[in-house]
Amino acid sequence: MMTNLFSIFDPSTNNFFSMNWMSMILLLMYFPFMYWMMPSNFNMMMMNIIKILMNEMKNIYKKKINYKNCFMMISLFMLLFLNNFLSLFPYIFPCNSHLSISLSLSMIMWMTIMMFTILKNKKKMFIHLTPQGTPNLLMSFMVLIETISILIRPTTLAIRLSANIISGHLLLTLISNSINNITLFMMLIISIQSLLMILELAISMIQSYVFSILITLYASETNN
Repeated sequence: MMTNLFSIFDPSTNNFFSMNWMSMILLLMYFPFMYWMMPSNFNMMMMNIIKILMNEMKNIYKKKINYKNCFMMISLFMLLFLNNFLSLFPYIFPCNSHLSISLSLSMIMWMTIMMFTILKNKKKMFIHLTPQGTPNLLMSFMVLIETISILIRPTTLAIRLSANIISGHLLLTLISNSINNITLFMMLIISIQSLLMILELAISMIQSYVFSILITLYASETNN
């Protein structure tokens, strides 16, 4: 048995440099470059995902947008999804399971939105602090509640992403360790682990989608 289940999330390999963080560079190998005249299956899959994201962002912004307008959100989704996907392979470090990565990413996106809102749409920002129809006696309390909810957005985004990645990897590790101890039901355990791998693949895409869509929703508040 593994003495420490959380050792799979240990980023350090030596005292000088953590080579595990270099796994983030691996996603550069999976960018869908249009080299051939006929696109590959991976290119087609990525283009379909981008079209789905474009439709979702059109519904959120409620106006016509193009690839340039949502390039940042699509890039964010691709970054998270490819990191989550590659971390499912053996001996590849799950970067998004660490708050140092997920919190930094969410904080940068949140600060960008807040700076744009303060500089361009300051009035709309304060309007959102008081929901329509709020009684006069509750206005100060609602402003406090809305301010706190805005301030904790990057933290909740980071914790949601990291917690889901950590829980999935821990479950896969527990089941893989039980194969060595229970040989009678080995085929059953392998089948369960294969199903969990498919589930983890779906979770990696869903969490990337949720993260990018929530950032898009926060950004849309500056225009509505």
